[in-house]
Amino acid sequence: MKILFDHPDPFLLMHGGFQIQIEQTMDALQKAGVEVEYLRWWDAAQSGDILHYFGRPRLAYVQFAQQKGMKVVMSQLLTGLGSRVAWKRRVQKLVTHASQRFLPAMVTGPFGWEAYRSVDASICLTPWEAHLMRDMFEVPADRVHVVPNGVEEVFLQSRPASRGPWLVCTATITERKRVVELAEAAIAAQTPLWVVGKAYAESDAYAKRFLELARQQPKLIRYEGPIQDRSKIAQVYREARGFVLLSTMESLSLSALEAAACECPLLLSDLPWARTVFQSGASYCPVSGNVSRTAAVLRHFHDAAPNLALPSKPMTWAQVATQLKSVYAGVLKTSR
Repeated sequence: MKILFDHPDPFLLMHGGFQIQIEQTMDALQKAGVEVEYLRWWDAAQSGDILHYFGRPRLAYVQFAQQKGMKVVMSQLLTGLGSRVAWKRRVQKLVTHASQRFLPAMVTGPFGWEAYRSVDASICLTPWEAHLMRDMFEVPADRVHVVPNGVEEVFLQSRPASRGPWLVCTATITERKRVVELAEAAIAAQTPLWVVGKAYAESDAYAKRFLELARQQPKLIRYEGPIQDRSKIAQVYREARGFVLLSTMESLSLSALEAAACECPLLLSDLPWARTVFQSGASYCPVSGNVSRTAAVLRHFHDAAPNLALPSKPMTWAQVATQLKSVYAGVLKTSR
């Protein structure tokens, strides 16, 4: 069994959780004895049994691969869709189904909806995304598999430490992660916040807003840039009073899983992905533009954190590899 990994966006342009997921998945599979390579688009002689595409492939991509006798497995993050309110999802479902029924393929093709049903298997990170895959895109249930992200051993094996006053947020400094809004709420609540991460570009206006807040309020907003050392990040989680991520949308936050592995109390945006994964093992904050409301939740979480229930331990990447191997084996045995 030989697996080829493919992804449309170069890592040098877009860092983040998807890159970590791809790299850690490949490493874990290789350690589990699976032959895995990145797809070399220029190499006509490269061979493989399964194309694992991270993203949403074009229908033609899937068809060409299958015509060559290869199976196609898709890992598509339904980040935006999974974070929308229910009425917007219902409208999207009606529009999607009506478009596929009444519009020509040349109009609907670029959206890639048919690819959802054409791939041999879809990997979803959460039960919520699996539900959306079946409900929104009518993917047969037997082709939908839930395999969450794993966590590196450095987090799972980290040692307990004395917790300080800082809440920590590890995230890319961008609008979707709402780091500026979190910093504003922390200042209003007089709650110390440590932000670890970087912007996509130094010229980004949103990042500049955050840096100005950190400069103006150094006693409340701590920012020293990203931390590359994974053991150091684990130590930060162990010493933090709690972990906070108030993003507008997520698929399955790797940072939240890492913090959970380090037994750090969690405060997350009140979104379906978080509720289905962490359930009662986390605290939740409504996604709101009201700084005072967010500040009140943040203050309450800071005060209550030492006595909150801890999240359950996430899976290791080795366990993820075991589940993926099972999916791959099943795909190879299935005839379309």
